[in-house]
Amino acid sequence: MKRHAQFSKRTLLFSLPFVLFATTLLFSHCTARDSEKELTELQERALTFTQPLPDDAFLEGMNRSEELIELGKMLFYEPRLSKSGLISCNTCHNMATFGVDQLPVSVGHMWQKGPRNAPTVLNAALHTTQFWDGSEPDVESQALMPILDPLEMAATREHVLAVLGSMPEYVDFFRRVFPDEDNPLIYENVGVAIGAFERILLTYSPFDDFLRGDANALSDSQKQGLRTYIDTGCHSCHGGPALGGRTFSMFQTPAELASGESDIGRFDVTGNELDKHVFKVPSLLNIKKTYPYFHDGSEWSLHETVRVVAKDMLQQELTTTEINEIVAFLGTLTGEIPAYALELPVLPPSTPKTPRPVFD
Repeated sequence: MKRHAQFSKRTLLFSLPFVLFATTLLFSHCTARDSEKELTELQERALTFTQPLPDDAFLEGMNRSEELIELGKMLFYEPRLSKSGLISCNTCHNMATFGVDQLPVSVGHMWQKGPRNAPTVLNAALHTTQFWDGSEPDVESQALMPILDPLEMAATREHVLAVLGSMPEYVDFFRRVFPDEDNPLIYENVGVAIGAFERILLTYSPFDDFLRGDANALSDSQKQGLRTYIDTGCHSCHGGPALGGRTFSMFQTPAELASGESDIGRFDVTGNELDKHVFKVPSLLNIKKTYPYFHDGSEWSLHETVRVVAKDMLQQELTTTEINEIVAFLGTLTGEIPAYALELPVLPPSTPKTPRPVFD
């Protein structure tokens, strides 16, 4: 049974509690029924290092109200948060292209280039830290950083609050979503809202069905690819529900080694010499859609990426056949983007008080 969670604007706005309740029942029912099936040896091997995606990525006690998610979606797509009025979260994490911009590095304010490849926002809430260097603990705090980065959206806290405060629709929305706060329109709540939206951005794939007991969810060639993936040792770093996003590893890309100029990675955050050139291990979910690869976006071929990582990280020289097998398995990790996330929100109109775009 397929478990591709979908949100529609209508159900989210008017009946999300029921939808979540019904979805929980559906998943519980299906999971229980699937668990009655006798698992194959390969399914059991896979379940030693990963598990099916959860219904969402909210933590216990978090506000998951329909209005908070809707506000977060609007802010995710809101370009007026940027100094130029042109760049939104979706600019670099485009929902139409699996949460990335498919560029080596993103282009921000005044055509400035960022230092690292933009990772996908899909399933990112399952990671234990955010950004390549792990500098932020969760999607709520991560969402606030690009807005203020002079290379990206180049805004200030004051600008963001002035933009949102200038439109009565946003002011009322914040009051409804944060009813217990005297002054809900604060910068931190922008991150809370965007984070809530990002916590529903999970992409359920054929591999989830396989893990839940459907041995026929993968073809024979894809199953062989999973065996090769495990035997090669890929799962030692790419584990957990997102197949990555939980550990760090030292890595310099072939392009960096050839140029002699390498990103110092997590050292920027910790100041620890052992963290030079250390980066978060990326998730493999939707990996066939989230090119180019590596923290510098220097590799466009997934086959070459597999070869390089196996050689540099696992000291294994894979054959062409083995690489093809692993890539076949990686194709089973392409999931469905929630339909609700792909529906563009209608944003409130600017007013005479709304700050005008600035292009310098």
